[in-house]
Amino acid sequence: MSNVTTHRVLIIGGGTAGITVAARLHRRGYRDVALIEPSDTHYYQPLWTLVGGGQARAASTQRPMHSVVPPSTTWIKQSVSTFDPDNNSVTCADGSGHGYDALVVCPGIQLDWSKTDGLSRAIGHDGVSSNYRYDLAPRTWQMIRGLRSGTAVFTVPSGPIKCAGAPQKIAYLASDYWRKQGVLDDIDVHLIMPTPRPFGITSIADSLDKVIDDYGISLHVNSEMTAVDPSARTVQIAGESGTTTMSYDFLHAVPQQSAPDFVKASPLSVKDANGYVAVDKHTMQHVRYPNVFALGDVASTPNSKTGAAIRKQAPVVVHNIDAVLNGRAATAHYDGYSSCPIVTSSKSMLLAEFDYDLTLRPSFPLLDPTVPHRPYWYVKKHGLPLMYWNLMLRGLA
Repeated sequence: MSNVTTHRVLIIGGGTAGITVAARLHRRGYRDVALIEPSDTHYYQPLWTLVGGGQARAASTQRPMHSVVPPSTTWIKQSVSTFDPDNNSVTCADGSGHGYDALVVCPGIQLDWSKTDGLSRAIGHDGVSSNYRYDLAPRTWQMIRGLRSGTAVFTVPSGPIKCAGAPQKIAYLASDYWRKQGVLDDIDVHLIMPTPRPFGITSIADSLDKVIDDYGISLHVNSEMTAVDPSARTVQIAGESGTTTMSYDFLHAVPQQSAPDFVKASPLSVKDANGYVAVDKHTMQHVRYPNVFALGDVASTPNSKTGAAIRKQAPVVVHNIDAVLNGRAATAHYDGYSSCPIVTSSKSMLLAEFDYDLTLRPSFPLLDPTVPHRPYWYVKKHGLPLMYWNLMLRGLA
């Protein structure tokens, strides 16, 4: 192993979780913090749905990585290849080794395009797109804008995914646009979901059922896309009554997702198909290695994988890192809070906020959290991005 360095705290991943934790450590006085992240660009991914729906520009969702890394944090522009938690070190793809007193694992989630037969070949052309990639979100809008008749299919994969509401949000934005264009009645819209209802909280699911009915969307529950044939423009749908084939003129496909492969193969992972980092769901501390923490999409916590969850997890992680490094128990507690802003049109949004028990936790108690509101739309489009860039990534929110 060459080029060995050691740091008080080592963070894997420069996404929302990594930058937020680094900023909070900086504000807590930590100066020997290193961040391993290969990308030159940091993205605000929650806005990609609005990009795909023609309500935002893709360029507004990105900034140079160097502009968001705290000044006291050492940025190591590399990719991690292996973990050695028994010896408190990681190895990068270039062969360099990096030791730590405390490790924070938050490289995000992996988009497994190849797990759905034909999807890798289909994505990005011939009517198939996805808001789950920066380069494809503008393509989604081009395809939606160009469709005047035919069949539109929107899919939701099984298993944990980031921003679980995003696959259905784009169906509502597209339907709203087609209605305004006077062509919705000429488009057969289908929403394919692996769950029995469009949301896990009954009152919110009831509201979304009304949205779906209002647009005339055909909802297929307990169903999942299992294959795409781009040459025939068909998808295979596995449901309760077996497998059926559906034609499409436009397909918004969301891939299955899991922990990055280098995490799955490590001693830190839960040994299942998803391979997330095994942590205590309250302290965010690894179940076997007390000086290792994980948060964000890669953690095994059973909450929804959203930026709002990270905003609540980050202070818990930083507090508990400080405790462990100073010989104390990790006592800070995360209650599973997450938020799912579900855009239902170009002027309304439902803001679902809840904890591990699926108890509603509204930030705006004067507004009914179970139904769409216009003020929430402005929060989504303007308020949340401002808070993200100016407060959250600076450790202030």
